[in-house]
Amino acid sequence: MGLLDRLRGRARRVGIFVDGPNVFRSEFDVDLDDLREIAREEGPVAVSRVYVDENASAGLIQAAEARGFEVVTTSGDVDVKLAVDAVEGVTAGQFDTLVVVSRDTDFKPVLETAAKRGLRTVAVAPGVHGRSDALRNAANDEITLE
Repeated sequence: MGLLDRLRGRARRVGIFVDGPNVFRSEFDVDLDDLREIAREEGPVAVSRVYVDENASAGLIQAAEARGFEVVTTSGDVDVKLAVDAVEGVTAGQFDTLVVVSRDTDFKPVLETAAKRGLRTVAVAPGVHGRSDALRNAANDEITLE
């Protein structure tokens, strides 16, 4: 928690948005508990969502829900739904720190919009192979999962 937040008497609220189809792939070993811990290290979690398409396994959905994530299933483009929801959360003041877990450069404008509004931004990559330089450079901080 930063000095300004301590003076205000509150921790920075966190919104974590996980791009399921780009993160939960066989080449990556992403642990939902690790993602939850990354968000908690930033502050109290106000919004935690995993976005999946209609092909997501029941096991993934159950695991995400069991770890406190809201699962958003869409028959359309997961990227668009996640981006719209994240920007809505930014503009509505739902959180002070935005964490985006993805390897997709489509989320660069989302991070930039949050930063323009004074939010702290964190880009989390599912692995070195899945890391996006554009996301890393757009965020205040970046984390690459091992």
